[in-house]
Amino acid sequence: MKFVSWNVNGLRAAIGKGFMESFEKLDADIFCLQETKLSEGQLDIELNGYHQYWNYAEKKGYSGTAVFTKKEPLNVTYGIGIPEHDKEGRVITLEFEDFYFITVYVPNSQRELTRLAYRQEWEAAFLSYILKLEEKKPVIYCGDLNVAHNEIDLKNPSSNHHNAGFTDEERECFSKVLESGYIDTFRYFYPDRKDIYSWWSYMFHARENNAGWRIDYFVASKKLEGRLKGADIHCDIMGSDHCPVELEISD
Repeated sequence: MKFVSWNVNGLRAAIGKGFMESFEKLDADIFCLQETKLSEGQLDIELNGYHQYWNYAEKKGYSGTAVFTKKEPLNVTYGIGIPEHDKEGRVITLEFEDFYFITVYVPNSQRELTRLAYRQEWEAAFLSYILKLEEKKPVIYCGDLNVAHNEIDLKNPSSNHHNAGFTDEERECFSKVLESGYIDTFRYFYPDRKDIYSWWSYMFHARENNAGWRIDYFVASKKLEGRLKGADIHCDIMGSDHCPVELEISD
């Protein structure tokens, strides 16, 4: 099975920049989006052969996630069951026979770290949520996690050390996930691969200079380690300030 995740930074804008061509080319069994920036009814997208699931933020033009899957899930839920964390359309969970599959758009700590405290609360709640699911079936989750875990995961670690996405607090939250029985699948296959990123600022010709961050991930339960087949980051695919990331597992 092939999974793809992409923060499209506004799906309507991405469609105008070749999204459908990239979607068809990638031909994923499950294709996840973050930052759709849509309200219900704003966009009707036809994807033959896919079941569609959308989670919209209450705030217009903000956040939002979607999942398109060839195989119909047994069950679909939205959010993590905590009202204060479920207003921004950040989580969709699909239950299949032998695993849970989640797309997630983790809150950004923002400039001056104005949302770091909330981000840490959210991270703790999300970890509790996936560990509860893990008691029943293994979990795979993907999306824009808004953190570069280690120095290898961004171009300029020293100058960004205390900036949103590379604070000690955010990195420790992701370390705690891995310590709880999960695998950063890209690093599983490419532990030492440098200069591979999934997000670049629109400023300072960052993408042209490959001054990026790896903040988009597939994270899988260690129980699924034997099924991991490959991971990729499609740096050549344009249409957003992020590029798609991929995971392949055996059926």
